[in-house]
Amino acid sequence: MTKQRREFSPKFKLQVALEALRETKTVNEIASHYEVHPTQVKQWKWQLQEGATNIFGSKAAKSHAEQAGVEANLYEQIGRLKMELEWLKKKVT
Repeated sequence: MTKQRREFSPKFKLQVALEALRETKTVNEIASHYEVHPTQVKQWKWQLQEGATNIFGSKAAKSHAEQAGVEANLYEQIGRLKMELEWLKKKVT
């Protein structure tokens, strides 16, 4: 007989984390109000603080990271095609 884990929606997590950030109530009061463990409240608060920097990050950094991924994929395809071409040249002669 195992206990089913509760899953929380991102909206609920955000609500709890925002209330923890406001610091109008203690973490224990927030945890008892939302019926979650105080450690979980602290973790969601920390995730919100760390994730907020990514929200306001520069768009150029995101596009640069995406472009690097696309370039890596293209170079991989070029290498694969070159190897196939060399193999075909050897087989034809």
